[in-house]
Amino acid sequence: MDILVNVRRNHALEHATIAVLLGKVGPNTRLVGRASSDGFYIYGNVPTDKIRESVAEALSRLKEGESQLAVSPLCGTNLAVAGILAGLASLVALGNRSRWERLPNVLMAAVVAVVGAQPLGRMVQKYVTTSADVQGLEIVGVTAAGRGLAPLHKVKTAFRAG
Repeated sequence: MDILVNVRRNHALEHATIAVLLGKVGPNTRLVGRASSDGFYIYGNVPTDKIRESVAEALSRLKEGESQLAVSPLCGTNLAVAGILAGLASLVALGNRSRWERLPNVLMAAVVAVVGAQPLGRMVQKYVTTSADVQGLEIVGVTAAGRGLAPLHKVKTAFRAG
């Protein structure tokens, strides 16, 4: 169970870090994050010092109660929720008419599901895939890894019960 709790905390810190980082390097910078039980990875061509600054600021802001930083409109959870809802809505809309008669209903159901998935995706992040409770979470280090087309950084964290 600790592994899931750690991944959720690190996922929240990853989101907060990317939000802070985009504020420093510009919103058009291409970044991808991936949380793990011992920290998270940031893929993107960004200087290590900017990531170090951003992760420290993000952790501080989360600890001060800025829990909204844990939920991101850019998160893959939103895509997963949208895909699941669109698929389910399409199945429901199929009915027993001919293929061409069903198509408008299926398309409309999928569009409505994707629109409805936006707030649901944020709720899934808030209550399932992230945890803004980062008291006791510490940054152990930030290291650069990949080069060339796939630059990445590992942000290593540890949890210290207080």
